[in-house]
Amino acid sequence: MSEGIPTAAFQRLREWMVADQLVPRGVKDPRVLRAMEKVPRHLFVDESLQDKAYDDMALPVGESQTISQPYIVAVMTELLELRGGEKVLEIGTGSGYQAAILAELAAEVYTVERIRSLSERAEQTLRYLGYADIHFRVADGTLGWPEAAPFERVLITAGAPEIPEPLAEQLSEGGILVAPVGDRFAQQLIKAKKLQGRLSKEYHTPCVFVPLVGEHGWKDDNR
Repeated sequence: MSEGIPTAAFQRLREWMVADQLVPRGVKDPRVLRAMEKVPRHLFVDESLQDKAYDDMALPVGESQTISQPYIVAVMTELLELRGGEKVLEIGTGSGYQAAILAELAAEVYTVERIRSLSERAEQTLRYLGYADIHFRVADGTLGWPEAAPFERVLITAGAPEIPEPLAEQLSEGGILVAPVGDRFAQQLIKAKKLQGRLSKEYHTPCVFVPLVGEHGWKDDNR
């Protein structure tokens, strides 16, 4: 906890974040708004950045990765249309903040991160906060988690050149996948629903994510 900033002040900042950043920009799902108001985003960043945790921006979390802007987290979560009983696959654990939001809204979360130090730190934070239904793996996220498939929802939290085929395959019939797709420097959120084995796509908010690195993503050498 950041010294000098009481818990109640962080709660007020979360309420302000929802009222000032999310609702005016069209986030409507009351369950998503409640989750964003509840999860303590400041605990997922370094103590030196906690006073900025509820600002309208992404923040660094180490290893050249970021915790996404609150608005983007809310939009991506809302696009998943979570009702409470779903098994969700998240690709890109990062700080663990998005996994916490998902855990508030779904039955189980499986989250994959290729950088071990981030995965271990996220697991420590999430266990401290009491999230028991989140499963962690350190691996190439573009390969998914085949042993636990199928998943009713899949969320990719890094910019992909296209939707990785293994993740499309692991999505259940009628399931929803949300991903930022584009080049290495700018993407657009895609909401894809699996119907009769094929993905029906909708295009949503422009965004910028760190690259999705892996066998079915970008290569680690900037190619």
